Amino acid sequence: MTTLSLAAKAPLIDYASLVASAFVNTGTDNQITLDFQDVKELEKDITVSVSKDEKVVASNIDNVLNFFAEEYPQVIIGKEEAQEWIKFAKDELTVKDFKKLSVSLEKLESHLNFRSFIVGFKFSLSDIAVWGVLRANPLMGSVIKNSVYINVTRWYQFLESDKRFGAVVELMTKSIAEIRKLAKQQSTGGKKEGHKANFDIDLPGAKIGEVVTRFPPEPSGYLHIGHAKAAVLNKYFADMYKGKLIIRFDDTNPSKEKEEFQDSILEDLKLLGIKGDKITYSSDYFQIMYDYAVQMIKDGKAYCDDTPSEQMRAERMDGIKSSRRDRTVEENLQIFTEEMKNGTEIGLKNCLRAKIDYENPNKALRDPAIYRCNLTPHHRTGTTWKMYPLYDFCVPIVDSLEGVTHALRTNEYRDRNPQYQWMLEALGLRKVHIWDFARVNFIRTLLSKRKLQWFVDKGYVGNWDDPRFPTVRGVRRRGMTVEGLTNFIISQGPSKNIINLDWNLIWAVNKKIIDPIAPRHTALNKENIVPVKLTGAPSSAVIEDKLKHKKNPEVGYKKVIFIDNVLVEQDDAATFEEGEEITFMDWGNVIVDKIHKNDAGIVTSIDATLHLEGDFKKTKKKINWLANTDDKVEVELVDFDHLITKDKLEEGDNFEDFITPTTEFHSIAVADLNVKDMKVGDIIQFERKGYYRLDSDKDGKYVFFTIPDGKSVNRYGAKK
Repeated sequence: MTTLSLAAKAPLIDYASLVASAFVNTGTDNQITLDFQDVKELEKDITVSVSKDEKVVASNIDNVLNFFAEEYPQVIIGKEEAQEWIKFAKDELTVKDFKKLSVSLEKLESHLNFRSFIVGFKFSLSDIAVWGVLRANPLMGSVIKNSVYINVTRWYQFLESDKRFGAVVELMTKSIAEIRKLAKQQSTGGKKEGHKANFDIDLPGAKIGEVVTRFPPEPSGYLHIGHAKAAVLNKYFADMYKGKLIIRFDDTNPSKEKEEFQDSILEDLKLLGIKGDKITYSSDYFQIMYDYAVQMIKDGKAYCDDTPSEQMRAERMDGIKSSRRDRTVEENLQIFTEEMKNGTEIGLKNCLRAKIDYENPNKALRDPAIYRCNLTPHHRTGTTWKMYPLYDFCVPIVDSLEGVTHALRTNEYRDRNPQYQWMLEALGLRKVHIWDFARVNFIRTLLSKRKLQWFVDKGYVGNWDDPRFPTVRGVRRRGMTVEGLTNFIISQGPSKNIINLDWNLIWAVNKKIIDPIAPRHTALNKENIVPVKLTGAPSSAVIEDKLKHKKNPEVGYKKVIFIDNVLVEQDDAATFEEGEEITFMDWGNVIVDKIHKNDAGIVTSIDATLHLEGDFKKTKKKINWLANTDDKVEVELVDFDHLITKDKLEEGDNFEDFITPTTEFHSIAVADLNVKDMKVGDIIQFERKGYYRLDSDKDGKYVFFTIPDGKSVNRYGAKK
């Protein structure tokens, strides 16, 4: 796979490289993806680099174009002749002085006389380079508008009309504009809380080709959106410095960890497009960490302590010395290597603590525990070990041993950073740079694995992939796209500011991804439909093909049934007036002749006349309708609310006191016959209702989940 990446470093003339990628993509069987990364200064700088098999093979416009020429000679010709034109484009067509530019355009005008292409008889590197640079030059707009250079205009517009050229640049421009818009909204307070992404950070000691980052999830639950941010940022900086990413499972607590969680994390990372250069396990280092712990005891830097947990916690809080702190090295070694290692009754009462400073103002340095006994069999090592290293002892050791250069982690660990460095110094291990960033928080959302597990255990949700959960699987099942999720994370950047985001932000980004490609269909609430007898319509069913998306023909076609007996929704029918002309979407205008109501004033049926010669631009009401035939499909529409009622839980709040009573809402609708052709996972729009994802189609029962659009409120008052 060849990937084209955008980042913030060089002028916009690299549009040409982007166009080259699209050109090659349509001309060969090779798949090329455009990797839209966040841009530091969107108004100024964008550059392009090409990666093949996850290695950067070319950067800057010259090298990228030449790479394509060598890699795909069958579709991009004229490398030799192109060199002169590439240089001409860069040197002469980038100028913003019209007087100077006109001289160069005269040369191009003369060359294109009696020529359709700059070199040869089909698109070449020359066309790509020259067109791409002109496309980025703001003066070109007036040139085309005034048609001063007839041949240049003809040639330019010919390429512009080709979707491999103009459409691709428009896609890039639109994508960048959306990221810029989101960043601006966040920084100016347009949304509740947010900030502008900024990747202009100086990783200390970072060198191109030498940076190694790591993503160390604990396999004790499913990957949630907070983990996703850490994974994406670690991958981002590894790529930025052309380094490596290690995915390491921090499997040091057998009481909580399962192979099921481990497998799901790898699957979710794959969904996010994140592949580590290698996968490792903390459990691979159990013996090494045990040896280091023994070394610390011998060096007088660790001791065994059987002080009861509550008393130990109180002593650490008050800076009181443990009565076991002055145990001899021999006594500590005997307890650690015999009692704790074998999980005896005495061993179970003890933990191993680092002897740092029990009075230190930073409580993380007050002799933290680094080993505890646990008799639960480990999912990888079985019963080999009866005690396990704790996170703050394990991570710095394994980071150092695996060659990690930069440990990126959330700033909830900031107070523990000195502890991290103390461990490395105490053991004489290679130093590791730490960069901390803010974890992502969302209103009315819990990210604690323990609390999420509580919802699963209590039956509030089906499982970890429930659409109300902030897990990657949950938001994906709700309709979040991989592009939407990763674009949002990148747009947030590695800020150190802790913020509480509104879910509308991320769903708004997602909407930008799905709106241009989501097929449009029709669904009417089953308990709220009114029959319409339509004079002038076919007496028997007529099926025609209509566009699924009027603004994007490439989405394809759908079947629409036309007949004289149709259905509309009661909410629409209640607004009709006799003699009024309305528009039936995908059909034409209709004149309401007679409205029949019951004693309660509810519309029971309508008589109307088809009026196709009417002007839909003049009608105020554009109505969804369905043919009342056996082809209509019954569907279930499911909407959701947040699991908790409070935007932000304060310290001391019990989340169980803020459980939303009802968070799932079901309604039955009838939809058009095209639903039968849909596959689970398909994202569509039921017009005038919203976006939906087909979650299940078992036994002919179609269940659709609503996809929030970032701004609307559903009928139940729940924010989408």
